[in-house]
Amino acid sequence: TNSYEYYIFPNSKDVAALPNQDPHNPVTLDKIKLGQLLFHETGLAQNASQEMSLETYSCASCHISSAGFTPGRMQGIADGGLGYGENRELWQAYDETEIDAQGLRPLTILNVGYMTNTLWGGLFGATGVNIGTEDVWDNNALTEVNHLGFEGLESQNIEGLDLHRMAITDKVLDEYGYRAYFDKCFPELPVEERYSVKAASFALGAYLRNVLANEAPFQKYLKGDLKALTERQKKGALIFMGKARCTVCHNSPSFSNMEFHVMGTQDLYHQSQALNTSESDARNLGRGLFTGKEEDYYAFKVPQLYNVGDYTHFFHGSSKQSVREVVEFKIKAISENPNVADDQLSPYFKPLNLTPQEVDDLVDFLENGLRDPHLDRYVPETVLSGNCFPNNDPFSVFQTGCN
Repeated sequence: TNSYEYYIFPNSKDVAALPNQDPHNPVTLDKIKLGQLLFHETGLAQNASQEMSLETYSCASCHISSAGFTPGRMQGIADGGLGYGENRELWQAYDETEIDAQGLRPLTILNVGYMTNTLWGGLFGATGVNIGTEDVWDNNALTEVNHLGFEGLESQNIEGLDLHRMAITDKVLDEYGYRAYFDKCFPELPVEERYSVKAASFALGAYLRNVLANEAPFQKYLKGDLKALTERQKKGALIFMGKARCTVCHNSPSFSNMEFHVMGTQDLYHQSQALNTSESDARNLGRGLFTGKEEDYYAFKVPQLYNVGDYTHFFHGSSKQSVREVVEFKIKAISENPNVADDQLSPYFKPLNLTPQEVDDLVDFLENGLRDPHLDRYVPETVLSGNCFPNNDPFSVFQTGCN
C-alpha cells in the first residue's frame, strides 16, 4: 500500500476497528475481559495427565508478555512443565512422551488479529488462505473443526482448549465464578451452549484480537509523533522497506503475511533440549502437513515483527537467538536445514548486500522501533480462581514471587 495509515493499529478498545473479526463472534469489551481472564487462568487446567499438574498451567504459560507473548524459551511446555519462562523444564514425574510440548516454537499472540489462519502452517480457519482446501480438512483430526466455518482464531481456540488439556467445568463456572461472566457475554446463546468450549473460544478470540502493539514507537511515529523514533531507527525503517526488501514478504500492518515460504531454517529437533519431537515429526513439514502438497513442504508462515526484541528464539525451530542472527541469516540466504536444498528456497529469499552500519540501523528499528514497552497492560492483575498465573506449579510460584 502507498498509505502510511495502512500500518496504523486501531485502539484496542475500539472494538469495531479490531481486524478480521469472525461474523459469528463480534468483539465486545465484555468478551475481551472474559477472554483475558480465561487466557491466564490456571484453573482451566482440569485435564492434566497427572494430578500434580492440575491447575498449574494456562494459555499464557507459552505466551509471556515480557517475552513478547512467546514462551521465553526455545519450546513451549504446558502440562508436564515446571518453572517459569526460560527456567521452565520437564517435570521429572512425567515421561517426555506425556507432556504437552509444542513441536514448533509457539508464535506470539501479539497482533495475531492480522492473521486470518493460525499456526505456522495456517491450519486453522475456514476462510482466508484455506478457501479451496476443504478436501484436506478431514485428513487431520485437528482441522476437522474448520467445517464449523469460523475464522482461524475461533477454530484454533476450540481445538486448543481440548488439545492443551483444559476444560470449562462446574468447578470453573461455579466455584471460581465464571458462570456470570459467560451469562453477560453470551446471553443470546442457549444455556446448553453458553458455558461451552465454543463460547470460551469466542471470548478468547475477542481478547486475542485486542492484543495490539499500538504503543510502539513506530506506531506513535505513524500517528504524528515524529520524535518517537530515533534518527538511527528512521534509517533502519527505510532500509527495512527499501534496500533490505523486508516488506516484499512482511507487508501486513503487523509486518506479517498470510503467505508461506521455505527458508531452510533448522527444525526444533535440532535443538538439544527439545522434548517430544524428532526428525520424523510431521510438524516439520509446515504448510505441507496441512495441504499434503510437496511444494508446500517446509514452508512456514511469514510472522509478525513487533516486539521481536523481547524474543529469546526465532523461526519455527528456534534456530536463532537474536534479531541480529536472523538478519545475518537472511543476508546469506543459504539453507541450514539438511532436508531443504538451496534450490527449494523461496524465490524471495535472496542474498542481501548491507553494510555493517545498515545492519545496525535495521536491527535497531526491529528491536526498539517496533517494541511496545507496555504489553503487561494486556495481563490481568488476578484471575477468578485466585491461583498464581501464568503457571501455578511450585517452582513457578517461587520464581515469580506469587503468593
